[in-house]
Amino acid sequence: MGVVFSSCVLKVVVVRYHEGMKRIAVIGGGAAGLAAAVSAAQAAQGGSVEVTVFEKADRVGKSILASGNGRCNFSNSTVDAASYHNPSFVQASFDALPPSEALGFYAALGLIWREEGEGRLYPLSGKASSVLDVLRFAARDLGVEVRCGREVRSVTPANGALLVCLEDDTASFFDAAIVACGGMVARSLMPTGYRYLNTQPMLGPLRTSTEAIRGLNNVRVRCNVSCGGHEETGEILFRDYGLSGIAVFNLSRFAHAGDTLTIDFLPQFSFEEAQGLLEQRFSQFPRRGALDSLAGMLQQPLARAVLKAAGLSLEAPLEPSGLAALTQALKGFSLAVEGMGDPQQCQVWRGGFDTGAFSPGSLESKSDPGLYVVGEALDVDGPCGGYNLHWAWTSGILAGQSAARG
Repeated sequence: MGVVFSSCVLKVVVVRYHEGMKRIAVIGGGAAGLAAAVSAAQAAQGGSVEVTVFEKADRVGKSILASGNGRCNFSNSTVDAASYHNPSFVQASFDALPPSEALGFYAALGLIWREEGEGRLYPLSGKASSVLDVLRFAARDLGVEVRCGREVRSVTPANGALLVCLEDDTASFFDAAIVACGGMVARSLMPTGYRYLNTQPMLGPLRTSTEAIRGLNNVRVRCNVSCGGHEETGEILFRDYGLSGIAVFNLSRFAHAGDTLTIDFLPQFSFEEAQGLLEQRFSQFPRRGALDSLAGMLQQPLARAVLKAAGLSLEAPLEPSGLAALTQALKGFSLAVEGMGDPQQCQVWRGGFDTGAFSPGSLESKSDPGLYVVGEALDVDGPCGGYNLHWAWTSGILAGQSAARG
């Protein structure tokens, strides 16, 4: 049979329903999609749902395998809603599924993990494949059907159901559909009427003014960086175009072109303490030039850059009058932000569907019952350290449970 839809003639696949059986489509076989599929199948009472995952790629979970340089920092022991964009929405989701329960979901699947610095959680195996495997095997054991190489073109409410149309113009009706593909892909297949915020790369390097950092390419320093009223502590990496490193990645969520980024190379000391430290150091080596006097304290390329920023000679001994200027350069080394650096290095994209259109406790659309949007498709993003994958799990699990029980 055929129906006219979006100026195309679709071949609708007629499916025989088992009495009391609910059909759920999960669009996207990444982190959020697999969590949604498994949780939906788990939540079903007596096997009363059929869950089908549609994945455009030739296999599911490619984004999981690529995360954390192949190690998959899948969550964080100190995850909190305040660290996310749209924190009140995220908090309401965490109220429905506390972070400890999201971790319990993985423990029940057989995943064992370890905690590293700053609360980062990694699979004990050290391999991202362990996270993907427990999801894949759970989906298989629960009877989830996975269709790879199948691209969904549109999802449309129709007579109390949802019509899922594929790229080959075949379509099927489902009782619920969970959109778990991020970015512009999700925008292209959703019904009209949903506010969409254009995506922009986040959690990546920053392009800055470069005059003050010439000669510092590939130099790594642990310090404080601040911009736009936000501060991060950690390692930064100087690049020819600006700055990279985890601290800069996190700061990129708040920095805009035209802002001033400030680096504190001595965050453990107050301004007065740092100035006293320098005064003592130059008194200790009165015959040395300023650059040589900083040996053992700063890497030489960085010492050069700091002295130049302070307007001081590299070769001449430091005069007492120059102490304040050097301290200021060490505690307040400033660069102008020009924008994001290489988008290919960015870990997430900010933007997506406005969270106001969805219920945070279930991720279900407020206007189209049975339609859910999860993960990066929503305008939610967090810092480095497992926060973004934790959001994928949380939103996916909540949507899967709601779709199965609703």
